[in-house]
Amino acid sequence: MADRTLDFPGIRPAPAPLPPPSRLSGGSPLSFALIVAVLALIVASLGDVAPSPERLAEGGPRIARLVGRMLPPETDPAFLLRMFWSIVETLQIALVGAFFGVLVSLPFAWASARGVTPFGRGAFLFKATVSLARTVPDLVWALIFVSAVGLGAVAGTMTIAVDTLGFCGRFFAEAMEETEAEPRQALETIGANRWGVLFGAVLPDALPSMINASLFALEKAVRSSVVLGLVGAGGIGQELKTAFDLFQYQKASAIILAVFVIVLAMEWLTDRLRARAR
Repeated sequence: MADRTLDFPGIRPAPAPLPPPSRLSGGSPLSFALIVAVLALIVASLGDVAPSPERLAEGGPRIARLVGRMLPPETDPAFLLRMFWSIVETLQIALVGAFFGVLVSLPFAWASARGVTPFGRGAFLFKATVSLARTVPDLVWALIFVSAVGLGAVAGTMTIAVDTLGFCGRFFAEAMEETEAEPRQALETIGANRWGVLFGAVLPDALPSMINASLFALEKAVRSSVVLGLVGAGGIGQELKTAFDLFQYQKASAIILAVFVIVLAMEWLTDRLRARAR
């Protein structure tokens, strides 16, 4: 049958549908070789570090016996009172360390953010410092500060501050880099100095992202401060280490449950604060 659309001027036949795009885009030989190399490394590592079925079968009953020895959790009033004050110290370490870490992160983020930093190429030094704080594990920082200032909560607070600097310094810098350029340029046009641009354009635009990063850092600090006590940096971690060292598994289970409740409460609180900030 002839195409009747030709009888009506101005009406054109619908174009033929385009073929669906390919799900796999063509990659270079180098990327294919890298993928194969990574897969080969994973397969080769499975035999060295992955648990074998025999080991899992042997470990299952041992875990069951350990859980049986941990139940029921310890309810001695003297122990619970001591655990309560250790938890208070843990929260103090997390709050104070995160507070100082966020404060120190602000100038480091400003100094290392591309397009915002007043130091030009010297921003690399500040970015490297933030990367160092983030790269070294918090337990290693704790060992360093315990050696420097001794056992106790002070070393834990310093560790959390440095760990928060590594976390918030990066995300604060990214938030500053993603701010709109037009307000900064407008302030510079009317003669504002770098401080005026920072407080008048950069920080107001980046503030929501920085608040979210700070709240995540606080959650991270609470979890990290629990572990720091294992190396003598104060808090409930010291009680947990002592309980395991003395095979007091019921006390250990009580501490683990208390930490679990605290982490859940902190996540609930920070979620509400982030919702308000939005």
